Amino acid sequence: MPQRPILSRVAPLAPLLLAACGAATSQPTREARAAAPAPRIASATAGAPVVVELYQSQGCSSCPPANANVNAIADRPEVLALSFGVTYWDQLGWTDSFAKPQYTARQWDYARAAGRGQVATPQVVINGGRTTVVGANAAQLAAAIQAAGSPRGGPAITASPDAVALAAGRGAASTVWLVRYDPKVRQVAINAGENGGRTLPHRDVVRQLVHLGNWSGAAVRFALPAAGEPGLRTAVLVQQGKGGPITAARRI
Repeated sequence: MPQRPILSRVAPLAPLLLAACGAATSQPTREARAAAPAPRIASATAGAPVVVELYQSQGCSSCPPANANVNAIADRPEVLALSFGVTYWDQLGWTDSFAKPQYTARQWDYARAAGRGQVATPQVVINGGRTTVVGANAAQLAAAIQAAGSPRGGPAITASPDAVALAAGRGAASTVWLVRYDPKVRQVAINAGENGGRTLPHRDVVRQLVHLGNWSGAAVRFALPAAGEPGLRTAVLVQQGKGGPITAARRI
């Protein structure tokens, strides 16, 4: 089996170098911790779902507990759970079937915005910005989501089947993202790498991340491109800059 990369060897801001699989001080030592039921998360007061982005890889042996915990909350209406597969574990013997360089770049945007010189898996980013947890501890994940609450500070979002509109309002210039994700549980047989021989469940896997345009305070409308495959669900995120906070979100 390939040797695990060491966190301290990751070069600052090198986008495709290996990153460590979780932080040694915060990840559990046994995957069994993922089986513990997550505490109930109270509904976000402003109505918009809390955006929970999991960065993980099928080739990372520390990722399954975090993956299980995010899967466990994916049906809750107050949470928008999104699973992003990253590419930097692919060279250890297994190519992640859902990963894209675009998703790796998005995780690096978060790292740079927060002043971090490296990325790691698993990592959960909540409402963009700097709120992150490893995700392998269900209670810690639930507490972080509860503390974050709904995205705030962005425009109201309305949608039709083929377009989305953002209302006028005050707020920082922002990027508008279209996210299409697969709500089904996908059982993936891993044939090599650190998780070789296992079958891992994935759900809410992001299949498309599209930059629709920008919002700077004026009302704006964007046409929605066609989905790249059937059965996907759609959400819209409004985010300040690269790796900045998500200020509005809506399922469509």
